[in-house]
Amino acid sequence: MADCPICKRPALPAYRPFCSRRCADIDLAKWLTGSYAIPAEDFPEDEGSEIAPPRDLH
Repeated sequence: MADCPICKRPALPAYRPFCSRRCADIDLAKWLTGSYAIPAEDFPEDEGSEIAPPRDLH
């Protein structure tokens, strides 16, 4: 069985992939506070590549 990603102790089936409710809550808090983030890459703006406004279909 894999180790807990928070404290590295063996994971328990009831809390998998964590070892305890505490470690699961620590992980959730990291997601909710933005500690975990996927880096984004800014792309340069191309002239003339603007998106056309939506047409009124009424």
